[in-house]
Amino acid sequence: MAKTIVEKIFSRRCGGDVAAGDVLMVPVDGAMIHDITGPLAIHMFHDMGGKRVFDPQKIIMLFDHQVPADSISAAQLQQFMRSFADEQGIFNYDLREGVCHQVVMEKGRAAPGEIVVGSDSHTCTYGAAGAFATGIGSTDMGFVLKFGSLYFRVPESIRIDVEGTFPDFVGAKDFILNVAGDIGADGATYRALEFSGGAIRSMDMAGRMTCCNMAIEMGAKAGIVPPDAATWEYIGSRRPMKPFDLASDEGAAYAEWRSYDVSDLEPQVAVPHNIDHVVGVGDVAGTPVDQVFIGSCTNGRFEDFREAARVLGDRRFSENVRVIIIPASREEYLKTLRAGYIERFVEAGALVEAPCCGPCMGGAFGLLAPGEVSLSTSNRNFRGRQGSTEAEVYLASAATAAASAVAGEIADPREVA
Repeated sequence: MAKTIVEKIFSRRCGGDVAAGDVLMVPVDGAMIHDITGPLAIHMFHDMGGKRVFDPQKIIMLFDHQVPADSISAAQLQQFMRSFADEQGIFNYDLREGVCHQVVMEKGRAAPGEIVVGSDSHTCTYGAAGAFATGIGSTDMGFVLKFGSLYFRVPESIRIDVEGTFPDFVGAKDFILNVAGDIGADGATYRALEFSGGAIRSMDMAGRMTCCNMAIEMGAKAGIVPPDAATWEYIGSRRPMKPFDLASDEGAAYAEWRSYDVSDLEPQVAVPHNIDHVVGVGDVAGTPVDQVFIGSCTNGRFEDFREAARVLGDRRFSENVRVIIIPASREEYLKTLRAGYIERFVEAGALVEAPCCGPCMGGAFGLLAPGEVSLSTSNRNFRGRQGSTEAEVYLASAATAAASAVAGEIADPREVA
């Protein structure tokens, strides 16, 4: 029977003929916990009678949401996780490396054909590596820590075929926002989004990560890009692994098949307070902004900062805007630093922070006051997401964010650059 890539991954891991809708206990190749959800998962592990984790080498531990610790309670939780890591022999990336999803990818902890779970909804980012990756709750993670397996219902897939060439200053973030507006915030619930087509094959890994990262914003269980030469080049520089063929069969059954052409796509903006309320930048241009955040697991990579620097040029950011820039990892920070962009952003008036989640979840710093407006390259604009429930968060690409930071209001990067 012809199979989708997701059905093939589950078949490979279970050693049998698996189809969408099947419910199975499946071994996992990796399990990621961070400083917010990790303590809960560890407590559940103990509550289930756990003494030793299933395989310390398959557990990935990072601190990224509240780092460095911004309260005594946060410091205590991180201390608790460090003690657990020492006790169990788990290598702990701690707060040295950056945002969990970026670090998992760049350390080669997710790869084609693998099943990786994380106690964070944006674990679906790793689908850019050709893995089936999904977020799970802390109770499920406690079970995984003990047994190394978890029950899954194999999801149906929605095929997303993407063709055309992106216009200047338009890219992966604009595309995935457009898809979110099209499918809706719950239009892909418990399905996998399979990204394919010429525009995806020509997209760099940073763009693929952006697309897969936001699959959850449509309710999807996972996002995935079939591995190709770009995937294997990325993986090969991070871990020894022999390339193999992994793609959906011709004639595989999909729940839906959607086609997009990005050739005429304009910069997109998600309007408060819903991810699927997406409009062209022209519809909201001129809206004053108080803060611009360029970073997060969605758009905190070198390629994003390079695009922001291209828009900025030799100008300064508006005196009326607080600009916060946070590379997603130490690796991305160093690339951005060595290219001279960090210095350029600081000269232009930005505050550049060490790799972490920052304002994305409104947990550590960069919070908004009532009535303030933020334009962010992150993935969620729910009410209260970045501070006050009376504030507003718009979502856009790094290019649109930089243009808006220069103009002091939401602006089209094609007109500002």
